[in-house]
Amino acid sequence: MNKDQLLTKLWEQYAAITPSAKKIHELLEEKGEVIKNDHIAIRTFNDKRINIEVLEKPFLNVGYEAKGEYNFETKKLFAKHYEHATDKDAPRIFISELELEKCSAELQETVKDILNSCDDDTFKNPELVLSGSVWKADSQKIYKSLLSESEYAAWMYVYGFRANHFTINTNALKDFETLEELNTFLENSGWKLNESGGKIKGTPEQLLEQSSTLADLYTIDFEEGALEIPSCYYEFALRYPMSNGELYQGFVASSADKIFESTDVKLQKS
Repeated sequence: MNKDQLLTKLWEQYAAITPSAKKIHELLEEKGEVIKNDHIAIRTFNDKRINIEVLEKPFLNVGYEAKGEYNFETKKLFAKHYEHATDKDAPRIFISELELEKCSAELQETVKDILNSCDDDTFKNPELVLSGSVWKADSQKIYKSLLSESEYAAWMYVYGFRANHFTINTNALKDFETLEELNTFLENSGWKLNESGGKIKGTPEQLLEQSSTLADLYTIDFEEGALEIPSCYYEFALRYPMSNGELYQGFVASSADKIFESTDVKLQKS
């Protein structure tokens, strides 16, 4: 599988449970915009069977290189981002993992049981990053138990390995000079934005501004009955030039921390 095939499959899998992304995509294209992806984000746990070192392999195999590292103390997350060595238009890849050892013993045991329910060969699949929830994910009880401590863990239980969000490169848009203009256009078109930490996270001084929609709601058929829960969201990034004139390529942990909350059940109800 080459780079373009991998990225296309990630988009198709993401768009299948995030209809808002396709609608926003079409809305901007109708205005004559050409959509470019800034980055694609993926979640996992730091268990050695499925940690970042495992999920980065298909990207390294198609020419990506590891760049920045990030820590999110409150959410107990560690992340790395990757850039393609030769294709500067290729989206960055952002992979995060929940640091299980920092979580409660109950959550650690639950995640261990989930992973142990799978055959180890499952995790050796070269297309694991596209495999969704490879474990049985049909228990509301387990979902709500994880949710009570970590929205991130609950999301992983249900949705597994897939793109958590795609991100529009706002710099590449013709008719929107600022992220505020794009946000206003989206809100006037009926989309709800993540307001945690403000609609725009980051500043020109930090060289990166980000905003995002709230995640779509997707119906999951648990054994106890169907339940609508947040799936994925669409993000928007505007990058600023560094002192050397080149656009900043990394991420701002304090901003990403708030972007993560786009899948938070509590924001859907606010």
